[in-house]
Order: sequence, then structure tokens, then C-alpha cells
Amino acid sequence: MTVKTTLSFTDRHHQFLSEKVGQGVFATQSAAVAAALEQMMQDEQERDVALSALAQEIRARMETPRDTFIDQDDAFAAAHRTIRAARGA
Repeated sequence: MTVKTTLSFTDRHHQFLSEKVGQGVFATQSAAVAAALEQMMQDEQERDVALSALAQEIRARMETPRDTFIDQDDAFAAAHRTIRAARGA
């Protein structure tokens, strides 16, 4: 279903849309706006998935018993060794 609506743009935005249509990137200005909205919707969905995964990871880590925590020196020891080796130390 297509819904007809009226939108207002700044001169800059209107010029950009007109150029993209003129270059054949989009068939119409409406198609360009629809593509931008689709990208925004996809970005929002991806952001929601990432935030959900992050929240799940935080919850899992909060349930980790303290006695299983890894000391920061141990956690980064391999990285420090690699850096020292690369520096020739």
C-alpha cells in the first residue's frame, strides 16, 4: 500500500535529492526518501540487537561468582608479552 504525504525539505536536502534522481541513483525523490527510511529502520533494528546482546552479556557476567574472576594482569598477560616482543624488549 502506498500513502501519499507532503514533506518539507531544506534547500540543501532538496538539491541533494534532485541530484541523486538526476544521476539515476533513484527513480524519484520518493524512492530516495523511502530508501533512507529503510536504512534508518535497519540501523535501528541492528542497534536493538546489539544492545540486547550487550545487556545479556552484562547479566551473564553479573551472575559470575567472584572467585572465578580473572585477575587483570593474568587477563592481559598474553597481550603484554606480544607487545614486548614486538618492541624487541
